[in-house]
Amino acid sequence: MDAERARRRGLAGVFYALGAFGSWGIVVPLHFKLLGSVPPALILAQRLLWASLMPLGLIAFLRRLAELRKALSPDRSFLLLCLSALLIGANWLVFIWAVNTGHLVQTSLGYFINPLVSVALGVLFLGERLRPLQIAACALAAGGVLLLTVAASALPWISLTLAFSFGVYGLIRKTVPVDPLIGFCVESLVLLPPAAAYLVVQGFSGGGSIFGDSAWVALLLVLTGVTTAAPLIWFAAAAQRLNLSTVGLLQYLSPSCTLLLGTLVYGEPFTRIDVVAFAAIWTALALYSGDALGLAWRSRAFDQR
Repeated sequence: MDAERARRRGLAGVFYALGAFGSWGIVVPLHFKLLGSVPPALILAQRLLWASLMPLGLIAFLRRLAELRKALSPDRSFLLLCLSALLIGANWLVFIWAVNTGHLVQTSLGYFINPLVSVALGVLFLGERLRPLQIAACALAAGGVLLLTVAASALPWISLTLAFSFGVYGLIRKTVPVDPLIGFCVESLVLLPPAAAYLVVQGFSGGGSIFGDSAWVALLLVLTGVTTAAPLIWFAAAAQRLNLSTVGLLQYLSPSCTLLLGTLVYGEPFTRIDVVAFAAIWTALALYSGDALGLAWRSRAFDQR
């Protein structure tokens, strides 16, 4: 019975992970593409408004408001959550702008690079150590980014901004001892006042409706709260049910889907240089993931002796 329960739990975790990463890779970019006529700052403000209501309502329903009030008290953890809120807000703004200006390939590159940025941050700030194969993987990925930089005669700033902002965000959230739901709600509430102020100014400036130019656009703006919160909840559910290494491997589904969406659906260019650079990064990810899985397998085999 325990084995059957574990199997069902693992299967549910895979479905939750597919829902989260599939949403981030396909549904969210498509959603923002449909909002192409709306300024990115307005999309972000609406996203923050509606995304803050969902966790707040859930916390109230679960009777965890006392935890939320404690997390909002002015201490070191709250200050770090304010910083993480600014980072995720900047990440979302750049992502929205990039999607709506035809840079899906660069966004996918950013989220392919992100796991390796997280590795580097772990080494620099958490004292984590890398094995030789992992060092080689990081060097290979850096070579891929350098190739893109030389070919374009400019830094791929969209990709690097997305990768580093989310990487530092993850580092902060790892070091702050706050429940994920409570932490996300605090971040949303921190960003809500400037978002609300922006919407009020836009509403009174006469520059157009804050809900777009049609009922369809208004509905899409409201639904940004769902496409923001739902994948995060699914991701948390997957993380509870699956090994971290499994979640790490499945996360590459998201940028892979975004890359295919950008090249096959929206016709963004994908040159030979891009092929070589992405191949280097994919190889680096395969090396790093393979090394991590090998270590986990050896540790499990040792424990079973």
